[in-house]
Amino acid sequence: MFPMRRLDIYLNDHFAGATFGMELARRAATENRGTELGDFLHVLHEEIVEDRQTLRAVMNALGVDASPVKPAGAWLLEKAGRLKLNGQLRGHSPLSPLVELEVLEAGVSGKRSLWQVLERAFPGDPRLERFHFGALVARAEEQLQGLQEHRLLLGPDAVGEGRISRQTEDVRLTPADPGQGENDRTPDRR
Repeated sequence: MFPMRRLDIYLNDHFAGATFGMELARRAATENRGTELGDFLHVLHEEIVEDRQTLRAVMNALGVDASPVKPAGAWLLEKAGRLKLNGQLRGHSPLSPLVELEVLEAGVSGKRSLWQVLERAFPGDPRLERFHFGALVARAEEQLQGLQEHRLLLGPDAVGEGRISRQTEDVRLTPADPGQGENDRTPDRR
């Protein structure tokens, strides 16, 4: 292996993360095709592909030595991630899209940080003048907003197995025994 500078390591790590995110978004979009979530993930995938290409261009502009191993490892890791237990032996679990959105949200948050760091680390650098890091940060924030909205919509159904959904307004706490204290309450479904 060749020696790498800190900048090389940092950007190669982000490039590997972008590879992972690109593959995850593509797969999740395919699994949710024909739904609002699938449409969102399709657009997100296209944007991640564009952002990954931008990162590659930044790496080239800065003369970063690209690691062939890290993106390949990220690609394999995404494939291996499909094997994780999701509570079902066959098929797609309702938990899967929630976890996928959480992973994508973490990745996009890291990408936003990357653009912010580059903007502050190389102010006025002529090698990077064609990149608009502020616009890339704004796009990452829009992606985060969409991911959060979809995650919060999916969350209750994904983790609420066996619960009484949307009937919690009818649940009132009453003492289990009139002689019990304030903390000893049981649900009273009226």
